[in-house]
Amino acid sequence: MNTYELISSLKIKQQIGKLPNTISSISHNSRQVDDNSLFICISGFTVDGHNFVAEAVENGASCIVAEREVNLDTNKATLIIVPDTNKAIATLAATFYKHPSHNLTIYGVTGTNGKTTVTTIINHLLTDNELSTALIGTNGFQINKDIYSSSNNTTSDVLTNQHMLYEAKNQGVTHVAMEVSSHGLEQGRLWGIDFTVATFTNLSHEHLDYHGSMEEYAATKVQLFSSLAIQPNKQKIAVLNRDDNWYEYFQKRTPVQIVSYGIYEQADFRATAIKYYKDRTSFELLTPEGSFQVQTKLMGEFNVYNVLAAIASVYVKESIPLTDLVKSIEGTPTPPGRMEKLESSGNRHIYIDYAHTPDALTKAINSLLPFKQNKLIVVVGTGGDRDKSIRPLLAKAASVADYVILTINDPRHEDPNNILQDLENGMLHHQYTCLENRKEAIREAINYSSPNDIILIAGKGKEPYQIIKNKKVAHNDATIALECSNELFPNI
Repeated sequence: MNTYELISSLKIKQQIGKLPNTISSISHNSRQVDDNSLFICISGFTVDGHNFVAEAVENGASCIVAEREVNLDTNKATLIIVPDTNKAIATLAATFYKHPSHNLTIYGVTGTNGKTTVTTIINHLLTDNELSTALIGTNGFQINKDIYSSSNNTTSDVLTNQHMLYEAKNQGVTHVAMEVSSHGLEQGRLWGIDFTVATFTNLSHEHLDYHGSMEEYAATKVQLFSSLAIQPNKQKIAVLNRDDNWYEYFQKRTPVQIVSYGIYEQADFRATAIKYYKDRTSFELLTPEGSFQVQTKLMGEFNVYNVLAAIASVYVKESIPLTDLVKSIEGTPTPPGRMEKLESSGNRHIYIDYAHTPDALTKAINSLLPFKQNKLIVVVGTGGDRDKSIRPLLAKAASVADYVILTINDPRHEDPNNILQDLENGMLHHQYTCLENRKEAIREAINYSSPNDIILIAGKGKEPYQIIKNKKVAHNDATIALECSNELFPNI
């Protein structure tokens, strides 16, 4: 890209040295820099990009964007000084990739729970009705049915987001379903993205170690809605959960038209006459266009909310008849690691779920209780170096089960004994054990079980690794559960 055009997007800046003619790429990682790159110095939680300018120049960077003067030979690279590189990178990324979101219909979904499931359903509804789509979130980057990459975060960094949208647009994508995390909003990872429909699932206790309070957590989430702007050529819509306690808070801070969904309160899209089965859920959908009978493979009340959110989100933007959307819902697959039932040996009913908050765990357990024939066994864990206040609440929620195995999702740098002790403080009965090793915890659950028992393994979903200190160690709950089940019950 023409360097002058790119740098001109920054209105307040100081230039030292002569600009190169073109820029071939932008990076905030000095190791990923190549010839004619622009390197932008970002001050992160653990490292400061200003300390890696020499490495970036050595690797080929011809332009450096920083917040202060750095040791730099301006005969080799131009220095651009700006007040805030976090703001600058959002502007530069959107400009470099030619503002791809302006030409896309983007569904942004935020909330404590349900983001992955709602975006997956939205993506399915769109593709099933012959629209070209991309899906961006916890499970990676997907264009139509092709998966291009995995993701370390629910919401990627601002450069990666703009690049993914650019790639999607270049491959003919017209619609994007995107998970939006509170960390992504707070850290500006979504800056420069023009959302069309913003959907709120729910708000419950999570990330308070980062946000400090539920009020601050809500204030971060609501940024997605308060920043929506009415444009002559792109109508914006907010889709809100009418039953959530934070509905009024979001409603008052959203400047565009609101569409509501729910079960208990009056809403534009409402589910009634809900029936739960072992392998499906049915309900009557009340809408502005009348009522429709809905069948879905997804289990539990929380998934009724997810289906409602997805249908409402697509309906308000697309010209797809509700009859077609309802028909598409029947074929919506269960997202991997979200109340995913394993086809295991031993006549045990094993479910894998991402539930890692008290609210999500309670909802997952409640969706299984109606089908309990014998024991309910729950494996539940939490992560190290994260919100400690949530730990006893998780164990308390798990105490509904007949037997609980307390374990660890990602130890990181924290002493595992401290994590398990914090969890143990919330147990309401003595039918439990503590196992630091998550694989052993899963094995204990299966070994303890009897035929027709329900086993819920909660906390990590489809994640393929554990974080131990600074390393990612291969680990997948579903794979381990199947291996243990086949080993313990080979002939059943």
